[in-house]
Amino acid sequence: MSIITWTWIFVAVTFLIYILVAIRARSISTGAFYAAGRTIHPVLNGMATAADWMSAASFLSMAGLISFMGRDGSMYLMGWTGGYVLLAMLLAPYLRKYGKFTVPAFIGDRYYSQSARIISLFCAIFISFTYVAGQMRGVGVVFSRFLHVPINTGVVIGMCIVFFYAVLGGMKGVTYTQVAQYCVLIVAYMVPAIYISIMLTNNPIPAFGFGSTISSGGAQILQDASTQGRYLLDVLDGLHRELGFSAYTSGVRPKIDVFFIVVALMVGTAGLPHVIIRFFTVPRIKDARASAGWALFFIILLYTAAPAVAVFARTNFIKTVHNVRYDHAPQWLKSWEATGLIAWIDKNSDGVMQYGPGEAIAGKPKYSGQTGSFGEARVSNIVTNSPNEMYIDRDIMVLANPEIAQLPNWVIALVAAGGLAAALSTAAGLLLVISASISHDLMKGVLMPSMSEKGELLWARCAAAGAVVIAGLFGIFPLGFVAQVVAFAFGLAAASFFPAIIMGIFNKKTNVYGAMTGMVAGIGFTTIYIIYFKFINPGANKPDNWWFGISPEGIGTVGMIINFVLMYIVSKFTPEPPQEIQDLVERLRYPVERTTGERKISTDARRPY
Repeated sequence: MSIITWTWIFVAVTFLIYILVAIRARSISTGAFYAAGRTIHPVLNGMATAADWMSAASFLSMAGLISFMGRDGSMYLMGWTGGYVLLAMLLAPYLRKYGKFTVPAFIGDRYYSQSARIISLFCAIFISFTYVAGQMRGVGVVFSRFLHVPINTGVVIGMCIVFFYAVLGGMKGVTYTQVAQYCVLIVAYMVPAIYISIMLTNNPIPAFGFGSTISSGGAQILQDASTQGRYLLDVLDGLHRELGFSAYTSGVRPKIDVFFIVVALMVGTAGLPHVIIRFFTVPRIKDARASAGWALFFIILLYTAAPAVAVFARTNFIKTVHNVRYDHAPQWLKSWEATGLIAWIDKNSDGVMQYGPGEAIAGKPKYSGQTGSFGEARVSNIVTNSPNEMYIDRDIMVLANPEIAQLPNWVIALVAAGGLAAALSTAAGLLLVISASISHDLMKGVLMPSMSEKGELLWARCAAAGAVVIAGLFGIFPLGFVAQVVAFAFGLAAASFFPAIIMGIFNKKTNVYGAMTGMVAGIGFTTIYIIYFKFINPGANKPDNWWFGISPEGIGTVGMIINFVLMYIVSKFTPEPPQEIQDLVERLRYPVERTTGERKISTDARRPY
């Protein structure tokens, strides 16, 4: 069967499973809508958390970035993995012990202020919409290539699916749907990775194949007998040098920027509201710790394979494209050209594709390459001072990898279904955060405290529906590569939520004035910096113009530092929190019983709350 037939089969079957699960697990109360009734088993919650956290950025874009950036791309791998450990160690157990549904509810209660609650609420919404933009972009990329529909149409289809199971099922429906989506995405990611690892190195474990020598069969695939017996990374380094790039295993990004991006991704992960809220779905505090451990295990399965996938894709891509006549180009390239996500510009009119450093065109291509007409003069944005003739959208590398390696059509279609599962699972979690922020924190918590549970549930579903529409608009008008957009969301979370949560748990003297000042200053500075370099003056987005050599992706670390400093200073020179709040912080970290309304802190971690 053809790729498109296999894709329709996999997508139809998986979407049907998601819808049936959502109907089966639909929510009929606010407790089920916000926190799945706190009935989820730690293993299932770990699987759902992994699916929630491993977004389109992890599945589609991370390996693509590593593929093009080489060693520098590993900062995404280190930052996101380290951030999850930070979250599991420092935040999850305490927030679960506190017992609130949402992060704004915790901040509003801990800092005894509706104003603090509202500020954190808008931070949550802003971060979530920034993050969800990347997910909808990933959905559009998959649909445009494998189902032969326009990117915008693919985004609309994804919106409809997410709308159904997020609005109907709430957190309970989304949790069980994410369990199914994790199974789909991990199989879809690992099958081609194992397949290609065996083909190139005879090693079935991608993480080991990544550091292995090329087999005789691998040399035949690369059409270069000299590569047999050489380490895969050595071969790729050599290819890079021949084309004029720096060695793949060397880093060219400023070290200070790499450090700040890793820190921003780490603390941003620990402050992401859609990840934190997952730890409220288990019955007990020890279950929160256990589900964090299980989630890390499920995440590692994909993350240890990502660098290998990047190297496999990069090596195969260079070998099958560079110095090849366009009329002899592999079919995968012409298929992807039809989406506008890859293009060839014949700058010297020799009919041969040349790949190398520099940009082929300024910005994104304006025309489809279905007829090979991209190289003609009517493309007005050609970069003439660059020898590179290839435009490649980095988000396609994982999806194109099985095609480049000439794997069976069913494997190619399986990867498409996995990409959709990754994007939709995280999008659903983010939409629930937005929904809960509006219905529970704003409407119920601030504007209409006497609202009934039925009214609150209606507001939650309406807010989720509105959020789906806005998320779709972000997918239709993308802000950048998936992982880049997601990196901005992590930076915003690092600059706003993380300091407020950490200080709220571990420093009983931090007060409302410090928290509000820090959050506003941190997220404000970070947002302005990102907007200036990415939208107002993108031409200046270069290391020489960055503040202390720190890119927009890493500036969240500076925003976090500003937040911490202002929070400490302002709290030092303003009135201390009320004694009951200070006692609350003490009890939050030590085994003392306290039960007040929605907040439940117990002496026994084995008891459900």
